[in-house]
Amino acid sequence: MSEVHATIDIAAPPHKVWDAVMDPRRLEEWVTIHRRLRRAPEGPAHEGDHFEQVLSLHGVHFRVRWELDTCKEPVHAHWIGHGPARSHAEIEYHLAAQDSGTRFDYRNEFRPPLGPLGSLASRALVRGLPQREADASLQRLKALVEGSGKQ
Repeated sequence: MSEVHATIDIAAPPHKVWDAVMDPRRLEEWVTIHRRLRRAPEGPAHEGDHFEQVLSLHGVHFRVRWELDTCKEPVHAHWIGHGPARSHAEIEYHLAAQDSGTRFDYRNEFRPPLGPLGSLASRALVRGLPQREADASLQRLKALVEGSGKQ
């Protein structure tokens, strides 16, 4: 299992950040490893919604089917993902109002297939890449929501 945590302060109210992160059709605007969206609801996701996303790490494309497991607008979302070969992922968003903006906390937990052997292989192959991509994605989100466009 690998776990990534990233936090960023965004100069925008929580509802504006929420609108950006909860709309699967906007993932291409801020998630660095996002490649394509398949079968997604229109507009912001609601508890129980599903979508399929194509991601890419080290040039390898793979599909993940996501379900919004828990949704407490505009402060918390918990996504459960199922990928290739019975891999499993969970993503959590926590938003907290602070001063005139939002603190956005992101957590991603990934369990590769094949148990401990898969975990060892995964760590050897990706070495810090998930953390770098999470940090880069949050920088893109900040630029997007604050209105300075894509980076």
